[in-house]
Amino acid sequence: MSSSLRGSRSSVAAIEAAVAAVPKLLLIGGEWRAAAGGRELGVEDPATGRELCRVADAPPGDGVAALAAAAEAQAEWARWAPRRRGEILRRAYEEVVARREELARLMTLEMGKPLAESLGEVSYAADFLLWFSEEAVRIGGDYALAPDGGSRLLVSRRPVGPCLLITPWNFPLAMGARKIGPAIAAGCTMVVKPASQTPLSMLALADVLERAGLPAGVLNVVVTSESGAVMEPLIRDGRARKLSFTGSTEVGRVLAGQASEQLLRLSMELGGNAPFIVFADADVDAAVEGAVLAKMRNGGEACTAANRFHVANSVRAEFGEKLTAKIRAMRVGPGYEEGVEVGPLIDATQRAKVAELVDDAVGLGAEVLTGGGAIDGPGHFFAPTVLDEVPPSARLLDEEIFGPVAPVLGFDDPEEAIVAANRTEYGLVAYLYTRDLDRALGTLEKLQTGMVGVNRGLVSNPAAPFGGVKASGYGREGGGEGIEEYLDLQYAAIAR
Repeated sequence: MSSSLRGSRSSVAAIEAAVAAVPKLLLIGGEWRAAAGGRELGVEDPATGRELCRVADAPPGDGVAALAAAAEAQAEWARWAPRRRGEILRRAYEEVVARREELARLMTLEMGKPLAESLGEVSYAADFLLWFSEEAVRIGGDYALAPDGGSRLLVSRRPVGPCLLITPWNFPLAMGARKIGPAIAAGCTMVVKPASQTPLSMLALADVLERAGLPAGVLNVVVTSESGAVMEPLIRDGRARKLSFTGSTEVGRVLAGQASEQLLRLSMELGGNAPFIVFADADVDAAVEGAVLAKMRNGGEACTAANRFHVANSVRAEFGEKLTAKIRAMRVGPGYEEGVEVGPLIDATQRAKVAELVDDAVGLGAEVLTGGGAIDGPGHFFAPTVLDEVPPSARLLDEEIFGPVAPVLGFDDPEEAIVAANRTEYGLVAYLYTRDLDRALGTLEKLQTGMVGVNRGLVSNPAAPFGGVKASGYGREGGGEGIEEYLDLQYAAIAR
């Protein structure tokens, strides 16, 4: 691990200017304003534990004000021409691209991921703005003659109305763009609540959109340390018509229950427990490269992260040896330092959870091939870890790890691997490696997941529908399907 964890901050001086440039206030009705009572919360650098800055911390009353602003702006915003809405997103896209390095540095400071990954996320976020700038003018409808010839059938789409958007800390810019982009394109106003650990990326995006010409009240941003107290009244308020949430299944269940009272439209992108299957005929080197990407992207703090590696016993030793070598060689340290490949976990609570899962597996007999524990020093670092001989009763096979830990299990019968892959309440994504096309197609047809990576360790793409099944949620973000989540259908029977 980099020795700079013990105090050197020379590489940070230049990039902290990005923090200074971000608004630290709430955005409500087009006005940047302090929280009621002057409340603030601190934003921490997870690589050092040092406070980066303080931002406004909204109490429940500020949330109500934000929803009121969104409701007031909805009718006028819905009347805007689709092209004009798309042009705002296009201008925002261009500014995000122009400020890519600044926004990436900001993200690395507040979230911890390596700068190279932050640069990738900024580009990914920008692509959502571009994609939905183009989708804005493609909102269609239908016209037909009734089968009996007695009437004309007209089907149109219209904005669902004010939306509540709750984004996570692990991809603070991309998840915001993935929700805000289609809402703007569809003509919906919104209240966005970013995670309190990583509010700066969202505040920066809101600033970009405001300067791109987004009218007052269309986008309202409420940062708070009291998520439940602030959001529950808004969810139960009849003025909100949609809730989109990315986060844990546990919280998603609570929010869905609250939303049932008003029968809100729901999009839920929840937890995952992604299986990564390596069949006996796979290209092992390619599978290892894909495994490193699927597991170690974002330090494993991703709902799409590979959680369990099911490897054919005939290639298991080779796969395990090569995977261990790759992961052992990864440089750990603050994400803003050159050459760092694995940053800190988001906070002490998350690190303790990862350690608990690893200790449980080792206590039951799992073999540590590399890593295995937290790293001493400031910051929330956990050593990249590979475990072998993981017993079926280990908790990390059932629970989402959300850290840099790769448990490897063997199988002899390919059908056994598929059954094991599906043995979870989650169903977000799975990965499989094989040279046999028939096996690949047959396997993906049996996998109970919303997405599958076939011979690749990355599935996310703005042009594709992202989402899961079972306890991983419902609804889709991205692709042509993404904007449909923000549109209601209206059918008219017209006399002939």
